[in-house]
Amino acid sequence: MKVVLFGASGMVGQGVLRACVRDEQVESVLLVGRAPTPPSAAAGTPHPKVREIVHADFTDFTALEPELAGLDACFFCLGVSMAGRSEEEYRRITHDYTLAAARALGSASPGLTFVYVSGEGTDSSEQGRSAWARIKGRTENALLAMDFPAYMFRPGFIRPLHGARSRTTWYRVIYAATFWLAPLVVRLLPRHATTTDRIGRAMLAVARRGGQGPHILHTSDINHLALPATPHPG
Repeated sequence: MKVVLFGASGMVGQGVLRACVRDEQVESVLLVGRAPTPPSAAAGTPHPKVREIVHADFTDFTALEPELAGLDACFFCLGVSMAGRSEEEYRRITHDYTLAAARALGSASPGLTFVYVSGEGTDSSEQGRSAWARIKGRTENALLAMDFPAYMFRPGFIRPLHGARSRTTWYRVIYAATFWLAPLVVRLLPRHATTTDRIGRAMLAVARRGGQGPHILHTSDINHLALPATPHPG
């Protein structure tokens, strides 16, 4: 499997990258970012099957289409908090960047599977009061209408593992203050809490589905997909 990963420097992206480099069925991982991805303790980068492209303009990926050809899956983990941002800026990063990448990938690798990290509380109706939820919902709906299999991941609480760290300062403060409680939350609330490891394994699982199964996946779905495959008897 050949994959492209957006947002590898973020907490979720670090977990997904780690899952990719550890999976024997993943042949190559292309990272696309606006700046070089720093070494990740979670993924153990650099790694021989990882290659990176730095691309400044995330509203137009046309020039990258030759590099994006022949891919089997895209894991789109790029995301920001709306705190401290205008609705226009949040929409540009969350919606416009995602759709620009999806269109380029759909043209260059029409058979690929697109997996998008959204969030618990996303508003599919696009009519709710919360701006971030409406924008996420609009993004999901646009991806689901495209001509490739697309899966929307809506995790709730995420426990970072193996050195994965959020780039958002106040997230890091929260994680540091609650690190002792996080394992208990994940164990006791599997419908609302997961880990960076599980998200990575679940993304690889849906990339192998060939468009089958539900396309909006909540925390409990993610945790179930991350379970090791049960061997068939005999």
